[in-house]
Amino acid sequence: MLAAERKLRIIELVKHQHVATVTDLAKEFQVHEATIRRDLAEIEQEGLLKRTHGGVIVDKGANIEPSFSERVSDQVDQKARIGKKAASLIEDGDHVIIDSGTTTIHIARHLINRTNITVVTNDINVAAELRDSPGINVIVTGGTLYHSSFMLNGMYTDALLQSLHVQKAFIGTPAIHPVHGLTHPEAQLVPTKQGMIKSAQEIIVVADDTKIGKVSLHTVAPINSVHTFITGSEASESQMKLFRDSGVQLITV
Repeated sequence: MLAAERKLRIIELVKHQHVATVTDLAKEFQVHEATIRRDLAEIEQEGLLKRTHGGVIVDKGANIEPSFSERVSDQVDQKARIGKKAASLIEDGDHVIIDSGTTTIHIARHLINRTNITVVTNDINVAAELRDSPGINVIVTGGTLYHSSFMLNGMYTDALLQSLHVQKAFIGTPAIHPVHGLTHPEAQLVPTKQGMIKSAQEIIVVADDTKIGKVSLHTVAPINSVHTFITGSEASESQMKLFRDSGVQLITV
């Protein structure tokens, strides 16, 4: 078994059992304990698990998404790079969906001087970024306003998305995993993200490296529904390999 595959299976085993010792893992994978310790050190460095006194415990994952005010000031440089690259994938004449989020807003900021593009968004912040862009047709989904983030969500949002067909959807997420795909801690936000994915020919996920390997409560979409994943160069090569092995096109910036 290759080291990358063994590490992935270690992560999966610990996430299911919540705790495992080095001895148990060495017996499970039929390797020396020194090999397991090396694997665990690499996994911990990537932020996927935490070790404690000879055993391992699963990372807390993305059980609670931080507030908008916390997220908007976190990983700003990385998010700006991701947004710039994502915007470069939008071609003249495209109809695109830009999901709500603190990474996706940077996509809008790099579209301001573009023309002949239609942007559908459920984020008042994204729409506001494009208010002085006459060359961009902006469609706001409508829905219930989340005052803390200016996101729109709910029945009216979902109804509009069901009527749309776009070339590309740029999806933000608090958790992306090479096996479990996109997940989210808030059930009420899942249908809108799923509607965006169903409406688009190409799914492009934008997320900084701190979201990688996280698993939350509710499934949004399997990893094979993602065509392209754009993240920062801060992500480790071993993390990226797992996504490539899942068939996802990786772009690091």
